[in-house]
Amino acid sequence: MNSGLKVFAPASVANMAVGYDILGFAIDGPGDEIIVRPGKSPGLVIKQITGTKKKLPLEVEKNTAGFAALKLMKHLGEETMPIEMEIHKKMPFGSGLGSSAASAVAGVFAVNEFLKSSLGKRDLVKFAVQGEQIADGAWHADNVAPSLLGGIILIRDNESLDLVKLPAPDGLFACVVYPHISVLTKDSRAMLSDKVDLKQHIAQSGNLAYLVAALYRLDFDMIRRSLTDLIIEPQRATLIPHFYDMKDIALSNNALGFSISGAGPSVFALCENSLIAETVGEKIKALLQSKSIENDVFISKINTTGAFKF
Repeated sequence: MNSGLKVFAPASVANMAVGYDILGFAIDGPGDEIIVRPGKSPGLVIKQITGTKKKLPLEVEKNTAGFAALKLMKHLGEETMPIEMEIHKKMPFGSGLGSSAASAVAGVFAVNEFLKSSLGKRDLVKFAVQGEQIADGAWHADNVAPSLLGGIILIRDNESLDLVKLPAPDGLFACVVYPHISVLTKDSRAMLSDKVDLKQHIAQSGNLAYLVAALYRLDFDMIRRSLTDLIIEPQRATLIPHFYDMKDIALSNNALGFSISGAGPSVFALCENSLIAETVGEKIKALLQSKSIENDVFISKINTTGAFKF
């Protein structure tokens, strides 16, 4: 009899400045833990959720982790398998760090491991995306795929989930800052214009293509020249207090680039070593504290592992 198991899915940074809905990377630090064990009645049951102040539903079909896992179980013909799930949230809601994606990833990964399925991580992406869709109503994998697979992920097409893992240069560090303010993904998406100026589109396409080339060439100077978001960041920056002050701090302290993590309010700086990342983090933290804004700072290399079993 399977005695149960515990898994972890990490936080992630979506968009990576120039790749709205198509680029993301995983980080070390916060994330979600899920425990699954044999149940007492047919089907999947969520027995406990911690770290949420009762904000998440126990009902499987309304829960991102539960729904993703349920979709997998139906795909495998195992929807009546008795499974109990515990969800332990180790990261904040509405942070721009892929909280709902981490839950969906951990849920589907845990159940796949529990059932000893032959499906690999890549096969699980579509089920995790279905789970995250409950939270923000959108079909995109720029948080889910990095959290599940690890690394820097480029999605050519979200509908078909045609994606590839890009190289992560050795020494590349992320400084991620989470200001303790609320920005809901649905609201952040709703404020975006559906029209893009042709000149902006051309420039943004050049930055995106150049960033991909920079990652393959492991070239920090090329990364520095490509990390400028001309389309999404200018529209969302007003949601994040002191955004441009934080950006000035990051760039003046030699960060390769600085932008919004996902829908915000978290922001991130990519840096060519840990010392730069730590310096940027310390100075941004001091700025926010001087403005009476509590915050968390995470310094991390690109997490190339993604979800894992304990």
